[in-house]
Amino acid sequence: MADVAARAGVSGQTVSRVVNESPRVDPATRTRVEAAMRALGYRPHRAARALRTGRTQTIGLVVSTLATVGNSRMLQAVADAAASRGYALTVVTLGVRADIDSAFEALREQGVDGAIVLNEATAVVRDATAPAGLRLVVVDSAADERFAVVGTAHADGARTATEHLLGLGHRTVHHVAGPADSYAAAERERGWRAALAHAGVPAPEVARGDWTAASGHAAVAFVAADATAVFAANDQMALGALRALAEAGRRVPGDVSVVGFDDIADAADYLPPLTTVRQDFDRLGERAVTLLVGSIEAELPPEPAESVPTSLVVRESTAPPAFTSRETG
Repeated sequence: MADVAARAGVSGQTVSRVVNESPRVDPATRTRVEAAMRALGYRPHRAARALRTGRTQTIGLVVSTLATVGNSRMLQAVADAAASRGYALTVVTLGVRADIDSAFEALREQGVDGAIVLNEATAVVRDATAPAGLRLVVVDSAADERFAVVGTAHADGARTATEHLLGLGHRTVHHVAGPADSYAAAERERGWRAALAHAGVPAPEVARGDWTAASGHAAVAFVAADATAVFAANDQMALGALRALAEAGRRVPGDVSVVGFDDIADAADYLPPLTTVRQDFDRLGERAVTLLVGSIEAELPPEPAESVPTSLVVRESTAPPAFTSRETG
């Protein structure tokens, strides 16, 4: 640091302020110091900083599995947002842990400053006690005064998807739901039911999957043979539904319209391209990290639950039902 200060013609305190991203440095000086750091190959020493500040600038991520597309997308979004703020990321998967308490213990041993809990893992964190001093942000959970909560507006997105199908003229919409213990799945089912109730349409029996394409394929076997519209709780299950319908000789969207949820990168390349509800994973990850870093650095109390909106992306997998076409033709 002394070498950087000498090369840039500033004090060691000014270099320290630049390293710690203090706003008390004018832009020209900051540029000069950063140029000196690059020229000398200077890198802040994380361990030394931890000794000085009492923080490791490392955050944890607790996740049930990384096998689902949604969790993988969230991992990428959280990693990018953490890196942009100078934080490292350590991941704990519940699949190899006995329970949430052992996951928290693993994070505590690694000295993380706080942790983000994702999706299905939130079901177990509500009944656990986090180690003292461990700041938490939970993604997709009911509001809880113990930690900050940020989530997708799942119910709103599902309601919009169902209203889209009803608006095309379908008499009802069948639902391939996610796992019974998933908060996101429950919220999407709630939005589907709300849209049907508002239209005065009884809700058909739910077919349930586990987020995988294979489960979507199997679930469609339980959907009524005369169904003209299916809303799947994620794009992977919608993919399985498309295959099952094709095998049954039912055209999409000629005989059955299909809507998914997530808008994964491949959704536009399904056959036909999939109408789906878009989750903003990047914004969700950024908000989770922002809330966590704010609580760590400013020691802010948990904020009220925050909801990230969704949007409907209409593609070729939805159309008016065949009976409507015949009646109006």
